[in-house]
Amino acid sequence: MLRIGAHMSIAGGVSKAVDRAVAHGCEALQIFTKNASRWRGKPLEPAEVNAFRRRIEETGIRPVVSHASYLINLATTFPALREQSIAAFVDELDRADALGLLGVVVHPGTCTAGSDEDALRLIADAIRQAFKARPRRPTMVILEHTAGQGRTVGHRFEHLAAIIGHLRGAARVGVCLDTCHLIASGYDITTERGYRETFAAFGRLVGLDRLKVFHANDSKKPCGSRVDRHEHIGRGCLGEEPFRRILHDRRFAGLPMLIETEKSERTTKPGTIETDPYDVQNLATLRRLRGS
Repeated sequence: MLRIGAHMSIAGGVSKAVDRAVAHGCEALQIFTKNASRWRGKPLEPAEVNAFRRRIEETGIRPVVSHASYLINLATTFPALREQSIAAFVDELDRADALGLLGVVVHPGTCTAGSDEDALRLIADAIRQAFKARPRRPTMVILEHTAGQGRTVGHRFEHLAAIIGHLRGAARVGVCLDTCHLIASGYDITTERGYRETFAAFGRLVGLDRLKVFHANDSKKPCGSRVDRHEHIGRGCLGEEPFRRILHDRRFAGLPMLIETEKSERTTKPGTIETDPYDVQNLATLRRLRGS
């Protein structure tokens, strides 16, 4: 079966995210390795890295991935922003490698000039540069399928296939599918037929072996809206059934299903480990669907 988990805060140190995951009964985990709204983060402290690795080993939580900064745009044509984005992306890979993570989930990028195809080539070139800078690292680049807002690319399976193709099928490149993004971008997984056709298309164009992570989010907006608005599991335009289908789909056994749903207004204090009632609710819904 799929391994259910969540994105957890690293307030107080990266190892605290593991403790928060344990408190919520997570089997898999996603984190930011630094402030996602800033270009640079302070270096990871060796003691925290060791504590994080030790806690992951003790708890058996796996896999663990990080999510790259939202500021990174690997598709930009602006030279300064491109240089800054690639440097920040390499730093994300370094941090994930230090922590022993499976990989870094990254939004492919937003086209700032030219065609979508131009943007896809720029993304592949940026990833190629990152791999060249860190040639012997096992850390994966996990491209997140997007909702398709504005000029963002990556909302069609063909886009993901093109990036991978430009990279000559590099084994270090995987894919993350977000349930909210799927329906927002026009893949209607709410019906049995739509679900079957969606994953048949993904398998044909990208390959099911590339799928490494699911983000489990319901959608506030309907199919084809191309608007990325997460909703609590079962309370949006997806409803519960698509999640049940994924959780019982043997093709996805062992993959992580990670919620990124809204947190409560409770502020996480650096030294405290508290459960978030919204996370408790959404994780419980997924566990119920997995067991039904």
